[in-house]
Formats: sequence, C-alpha cells, structure tokens
Amino acid sequence: MSGRSFAVVGAGIGGLTAALVLARQGHAVTLVERRTGFAEVGAGLQLSPNASRILLGLGLGAALRRVASEPDRVVIRSLRSGREIGRIALGSFMRERFDAPYWVVHRADLQTVLLDAVRSLPTIRIVMGRTVETVTDGPDRASLVMESANGARESLEADAIIGADGVWSKIRQALGDKAAPTFRNAIAWRTTIDRLAAPAQLSGNETGLWLGPRGHVVHYPIAGGARINIVAIEKSTSPVDGWAAPGDRNVILAHYGSAAPALRALLGAATEWLRWSLFDHPAGRFAQGRIALLGDAAHPVLPFLAQGAALAIEDAAALGSLLQDPQADIPQSFRAYEAQRRDRARQVQDHARRNGRIYHAGALVAFGRDRVIRHLGPEGMVERYGWLYGYGG
Repeated sequence: MSGRSFAVVGAGIGGLTAALVLARQGHAVTLVERRTGFAEVGAGLQLSPNASRILLGLGLGAALRRVASEPDRVVIRSLRSGREIGRIALGSFMRERFDAPYWVVHRADLQTVLLDAVRSLPTIRIVMGRTVETVTDGPDRASLVMESANGARESLEADAIIGADGVWSKIRQALGDKAAPTFRNAIAWRTTIDRLAAPAQLSGNETGLWLGPRGHVVHYPIAGGARINIVAIEKSTSPVDGWAAPGDRNVILAHYGSAAPALRALLGAATEWLRWSLFDHPAGRFAQGRIALLGDAAHPVLPFLAQGAALAIEDAAALGSLLQDPQADIPQSFRAYEAQRRDRARQVQDHARRNGRIYHAGALVAFGRDRVIRHLGPEGMVERYGWLYGYGG
C-alpha cells in the first residue's frame, strides 16, 4: 500500500521531526520553510527523557551523543547571595529512572542532526524561501498557496497539512484562532561562551539555576561540553521585535548588577547577546479536517519548564503513531491527536507559568520555596515531574 502526501509548514525542531517520522512510515512529505537557509541563530535547549526517548527511537542516538551534553545535576542558587538552595538529580539517575537521558544541546546541532536524517530520505522534498499565504481544507485534499521573496506564488496540494510554524502560526489562524499570543512581561537574553572563559566553579558538568525576584539565570554546557549556554530573564513591560534582537551587554549586566560575584563574572564573559520576548497562548484547537498543528503553533509554552522543543517532538511522534496505517482516515486521526495531546499541553503550560512565578518570588514566598526544595532533595525534585519525563516510557 502506498503512503499519503503531507505538507509540513515550518522546518524547526518539530517540523523536521514530523517530516522524519512520516517519511519513515512511507509517506511523501513536502517541508515548506520561509527561511532561505538553515543557519540557526539561537542557543541551547534541553531534551528531557520524554523527548530524548523519541529521538533515540528514530535512530539518532549516535549522532546526538557526539554533540549533546548530559549534566550530572542542576544546582539551584540564590541569585543575590550565591547560596546553594538545593539540587536536582540528572545524569545517571535520570537515565536509570526513565530509561532515557536528560541531554542539553545547541539548537543548531540538534537541527543539523535532524536535517541530515531528513535529507537522507528521498520521499522528503524541502522547499525553502516560501511564505505560506493561505491554507484551504477540503473533503479529500488540503491545499496551500505560498509566495517566494520575489513575489512568485505557487500552490501545493496534499492529503493533509501540518502547521509547525511557531508561536505566530498562520496555520493556527486558518483554523479560526485569530487571537494574538500574550506577552508575559519577560525578555530572555541568550548567549554562549567558551567554557574556558567561565568562572571555574561554574564550568563543571552541571546546570546552574539562579533564582531572584527580578529574573533568573540558567546555564549549562553545550557543543559537546566546549561551550556554555546562558539564558538570563529580564522582567519587562515591553516586548522586543523578532526572535533574535541584539542586546546591549551593559543593560543585562546592570540588571544583574547585584548578583553574586560568580554569576556576574559568568555574565560578563559574554560579549554578544540576543533577546526574544516570551509569549504564550492557550492550547485550543489542534486540528480541523485535514489540517493539524504541532509545537508552538498549537501550544506556545514559556521556557520555565524547558519543554518547548520536547513537546514539539512528542507531538510529531503522536501524529506519526496515528498515521502509520496508510488507509487511516486523516480527519479522524487528527481528532484523536487533539484528544490525546491537548490536556497534556495545557498541563505543561500551566506548570511552566507556575514555575515563572515561583522562580521570581518575593522574600516570603521564596523562603517557603527554598524549604520545599531542600526537603524534597535531588531525587524528590525529579519525581515531581515523573508524569512529564516518563511519557512514552
């Protein structure tokens, strides 16, 4: 039996994973990307066991092990004093508990691994430099119209269309959700530095999480341990434009001017920063007819639980599992996909928002937070999210 044809709009982590999953099942995939190339700006991301388990199942383990790091722990500290609040067990504990690793990786390295796998399959066609203008659902086929930078327009028909086009998804709008994402009054500053440039106490194989009322900082090794990824959150009432707006290092250094000396030294080692505004949007409709959404297009999630990429990878795997049968009814499969994924996405969104409030708590709430962290201990901190990391295990 021959497979179906799918158009996947967006060649980020979720779109690439979806294309790979579907093509491995014998379907023909056209991957449409508005960028003209795959040079990925950005920094690191975290692949918790619910995501790494799927990537291992796709046969990407060897390639990922060459570029990913596996921190031994998260060390949680007070941003101002530097005092250690507690730890979260990663490394061997996470692997043994969930039968999959907790990896951290540069976004560009993960994209390259996925792209190499996608390009190895003749049933995937990649169309670059095309912006999708309209999407139309039909009883037997779905179609889209895309436009190139020079204004040339072309149409594409497929058995189904999958929108993986991010937080400002045009495909989501085509499903009737016209509401704009909500700015959550925070800007993420991101950078990477050479690991040798970091203060010695912060250059080990661990993730650092620094908590304070005006923001928090996360850092961890990437690029096989050669570099350190740093994300610093700045509370703000105004968003910045785009996904990678340049940031003045003096601004973020001033924002964290009262931080502990080691953290100030880490932030000061970076010369170039990029900023992006934090938006989310309620997880609503995931599918309609022959059109489905995945990743941030379906459920933008704040980064305070490190699940944006992981959820997109889960979505891709769930879609694939429901479309294995080439004779499966696509609208029915998409309805099942929405029923399977929506509550989980909402739960992750809620926990991410809650973490943001807890991370940035004032003195009284922070006192209680710190007592809970110490009481739970490194392994207990992991077990709070057994429902999350054990997905698919």
